[in-house]
Amino acid sequence: MINPTIADTGVIAAFLNPKDQWREWTVNQWRQLPAPFLTCEAVVTEACFLLHHFKDGEQDVLSLVEAGILQIDFSLSSEALTVKTLMKKYENVPMSLADACLVRMSELIDNSVVFTADSDFHIYRKNGRQKISLIIPE
Repeated sequence: MINPTIADTGVIAAFLNPKDQWREWTVNQWRQLPAPFLTCEAVVTEACFLLHHFKDGEQDVLSLVEAGILQIDFSLSSEALTVKTLMKKYENVPMSLADACLVRMSELIDNSVVFTADSDFHIYRKNGRQKISLIIPE
């Protein structure tokens, strides 16, 4: 059984931006990992923002959602208190809304792994003190 993969903003942006510093690493990982990649609306929003100045950048992000490559199965309405608590706990990092949602997803989805280029995920913990399983550049 393959572990569910949770995608962060940076790897989505790197996959779609040929000039991104993590592009080659991300594309190599993307080819090896099975779709769909789980994510949240906050990540999709961030990716659209980062790619809005590229021709069809936002459309390309939404096309990944439409094609089912990115799958959104997270309700901020249901998890707002926990997400807010995480953001407060890591306010010194600081933790973005998207990162807090992904940490919460890693708590909710058994055996999941977070696919990210963001080194802050080395700091974050799930369920209080547990390291989050990561696919991250070395």
